[in-house]
Amino acid sequence: MLRIVLTAALLCGSTAVYAQELTSAQRNACMGDYEKYCKSVEPGGGRIIACLAKQSDKLSAACKKVLAEMEKK
Repeated sequence: MLRIVLTAALLCGSTAVYAQELTSAQRNACMGDYEKYCKSVEPGGGRIIACLAKQSDKLSAACKKVLAEMEKK
């Protein structure tokens, strides 16, 4: 159940810059980082993505790659 909520939070947290649907692989790549650094962030309005971006120096390589891919689009 927690995974479903977190996945929904990541999907709902996109902004116009990041207005794309994340694949399961992309969500999974950032799930651990989300739980570690951004768990207390309220979903929506791009807050989760912004939180992850602020922690970019601490993120896993896989999550950094996802964020970089999102910025390109």
